Amino acid sequence: MPGIVLILNFEFLITVSYRWLLWLPVLAYMALIFGLSSMSSPPSGPAALGDKGLHAILYSGLGALVVRALAGGWGRGVSLGTALLAVVICALYGVSDELHQYFVPPRQVEALDVVADAIGAAIAAGSLYAYTIMKRS
Repeated sequence: MPGIVLILNFEFLITVSYRWLLWLPVLAYMALIFGLSSMSSPPSGPAALGDKGLHAILYSGLGALVVRALAGGWGRGVSLGTALLAVVICALYGVSDELHQYFVPPRQVEALDVVADAIGAAIAAGSLYAYTIMKRS
């Protein structure tokens, strides 16, 4: 019997480790955003997108990664709760990012940047949730 308990515990450790590994891309992406926010004059994207469009695109990537981590991987279904929690996490990170920019001259804090961040995350999370619903049908 002790051998079976050891195997069960080992499988639990593998499962727990895998779940934590899903957060590594999220942390790396957050570090990228932090790095961009630390620049006094970050690189600009296509003019057609504008600042808010770039925020939305950047945070849609973060939103997709957070959904993936919360759901347990790409192959798992996404519940409405998972999608909403991902948007909240991304929006809170957007708030912290704007607060960080307060300390980076000549960057400015803009509430509409947080709105664009949340919209981008919502588009990604909502798309993954919609995909789960369509896949079930």
